Amino acid sequence: MALWMSLEVFDGESSAANWAASHGDAVTQAALSGGALDWAWHTHTWGVIFEVSFQDEPAWERFRESTAVRAALDAVPDPVHGLLIYRGRGGSSSRPSPRRPRPFAGAGSASLPLPSDPVEEEHGALRPPPAPRLILL
Repeated sequence: MALWMSLEVFDGESSAANWAASHGDAVTQAALSGGALDWAWHTHTWGVIFEVSFQDEPAWERFRESTAVRAALDAVPDPVHGLLIYRGRGGSSSRPSPRRPRPFAGAGSASLPLPSDPVEEEHGALRPPPAPRLILL
């Protein structure tokens, strides 16, 4: 069974698509020379994903430690938060288009609190608050 790995590069000071145009050929060549079984590049609005499949874990490690891949990963647009490396295929497996926001439950309204203190009558006797009245129009 093949081992799929993904390199996710996010936009930063420059575009991840520009990074892929500059370093994509070297990364792909390193994968092919390292024994990659399959690979794919995916471009998104937020960055790029390189998915690659190897026969086993040592082949992945050799690819990951190659000079071309190390140089490419050191040059990602956002060196602090702009790179994810993980096992499996691409990204968030969600819909390719952004989801629309859902409406608030109850149209975003909230119920008003009812008075909880009993009302004091003129003679000092306590009575509960009046019940809400039903008004028909």
